[in-house]
Formats: sequence, structure tokens, C-alpha cells
Amino acid sequence: MSTFPLSILLGVVGPWQIVLVVVVLLLLFGGKKIPELMRGLGQGLNEFKKAKDGDPAEKKDESK
Repeated sequence: MSTFPLSILLGVVGPWQIVLVVVVLLLLFGGKKIPELMRGLGQGLNEFKKAKDGDPAEKKDESK
């Protein structure tokens, strides 16, 4: 049973494909909306990490 090499899949995405995706995102959302979307994504990831790991700062507040 052979496995599909990951290097083949990663080799498919080149710099021109990344540029194309960025241009499409700019056309769809506009230049002002993208930073807001990324900020929201970052905040969501931080909240997920806090909920997953258990934030020590929140544990200190609860112990008071």
C-alpha cells in the first residue's frame, strides 16, 4: 500500500498561485475589510487557545 507523498502536494502551490489568491481576496473584500477579518480570526484563535489550555490569568481571578 503506497502513500501519496506530501511533497508533491506542497510543490503544486507556487508564488504565482499565492499572488492570485491575494488579488482575488482583495477584489472580493476590499483593502479595508481584510485587516478586520484577520484581526477577528486572530482573536478567535486566541480565545480558542485560552479555552483549550485554560488561561492561568483567569484561574487567578477565579481563586480570589
